Amino acid sequence: MSTLAHTMMTAARAADSGLAGSGELDRYPYAEAPVADRVGSSAWEGSDPELGRVGRRAAGSRGRGLHGQLVQQLGQMIVSGDLGADRPLVPEEIGQRFEVSRTVVRESLRVLEAKGLVSARPNVGTRVRPVSDWNLLDPDIIEWRAFGPQRDDQRRELSELRWTIEPLAARLAAGHGRDDVQQRLADMVEIMGHAMGQGDVLTFSRADAEFHSLLIQLAGNRMLEHLSGIVSAALQVSGGPVTGCDRPNETSLVQHGRIVDALAAGDGAAAESAMRQLLTVHPEVERVVPAPREH
Repeated sequence: MSTLAHTMMTAARAADSGLAGSGELDRYPYAEAPVADRVGSSAWEGSDPELGRVGRRAAGSRGRGLHGQLVQQLGQMIVSGDLGADRPLVPEEIGQRFEVSRTVVRESLRVLEAKGLVSARPNVGTRVRPVSDWNLLDPDIIEWRAFGPQRDDQRRELSELRWTIEPLAARLAAGHGRDDVQQRLADMVEIMGHAMGQGDVLTFSRADAEFHSLLIQLAGNRMLEHLSGIVSAALQVSGGPVTGCDRPNETSLVQHGRIVDALAAGDGAAAESAMRQLLTVHPEVERVVPAPREH
């Protein structure tokens, strides 16, 4: 095993022993019934009391402090529909329910405003915005949708979007002979192979995410590079319609290797074809993304 592979696998195991990873964090239990029009005590009754005590949760959800955890809570509630469009959000009520300071509430609402989930206006206050205003490409919103009532739509849309982005990125990357990045891609395939052999899903998924991120960077298109966060978020979303790289297996590993070989040969068509094969969904959800045509 290479030094890089050993280091990455060790780091992944260390991380796995600490905070839960993406998709494993405590999540707001989405309510089936609509809540009252105003955010008062009744709007919070469906949630687990422990989730109200933000301070009791593991410090730094996603590596952030209390306001990051509150962003997670409120974001999930908005995306799930528990806090519907045009719903007023009263800072005092939020602070009391989640037992956090006004400063934490204010910082959290600012983050949600930047994501397009809420708007704050003088004499109107802070209100939830309609879905059409949300930044649906934001990695947090992608995750919240993927674990909420819209999970099926979100995962289907991610599969379709990746089908559009990544084959093009693979073709473009073949025209950029950066040996250092191509070696890094080969290293990621090696790491994935070792991780699969040891049943280390965490290391496999992290190497897989880095592989796809590096590939988009290698494409040399800055607009595509800005979309790399979408791909990373998609790879962290478990369940639902899945592509070949969502489940560690020998076929997935072979297709990753084919992409690396095609890039080394400067063969854009082969790199694109291998990526399409990799992103082909499993038979049970084949309707989501069609299998690539054989040439």
